[in-house]
Amino acid sequence: MYSLIGEIVFVLIITSIILTGLALLVSRMSLSRNVWLAGSFAGILDFFYLPIKYFFYKFSDPRILDKWMVSLKNIAHRNDFKRTQNRIILAPHCMRAMDCPAHSTENGIQCISCGKCVFDRLGRDAQKYGYRLFIITGSSFVKHVLKDHKIDGALLIACDYELNKVMMALKGTRITTYGVPMLSDGCYDTQVDYNDIIQAFEEFS
Repeated sequence: MYSLIGEIVFVLIITSIILTGLALLVSRMSLSRNVWLAGSFAGILDFFYLPIKYFFYKFSDPRILDKWMVSLKNIAHRNDFKRTQNRIILAPHCMRAMDCPAHSTENGIQCISCGKCVFDRLGRDAQKYGYRLFIITGSSFVKHVLKDHKIDGALLIACDYELNKVMMALKGTRITTYGVPMLSDGCYDTQVDYNDIIQAFEEFS
């Protein structure tokens, strides 16, 4: 009996290692091409996220893992996101100007279109393409936005770690996510390639 249990556990471990390795390979490939079964492989990486990330901490850069996973999830979510009707943009406050005069509310920073940072343009373009823009300062603000507004699609702008974190948090909800990675991470003066945002707008318009 114990021998049988041991054999089953061994087979499960080997199978998990093979599936995880395959999922990592596919996620890396997703950076440059479309891949099959993106949702299934993303689910495998979500399930084993913590041990995989520990491995990356020890032998590589954990930001690479998040980058691969976001790319894979974007492919998996693309068709569903095209079908969404009520969309918002969730963007981080670290992209705003250091001397930003806007105030914060329970729904995030309320841009006043002063022209000092990218949010002036992003606010106009968001409205043009049918999105509501929310500039958030933390996860608690995300909860307020999702609770107070009826939405089914969220275009996320953030570093790869935060993108992957929010995508995992909203997995299984009514909200479909799609991520636009920033060029850098940090607490202030972060930037995004605005062409990537326009490309996302055009793709889902």
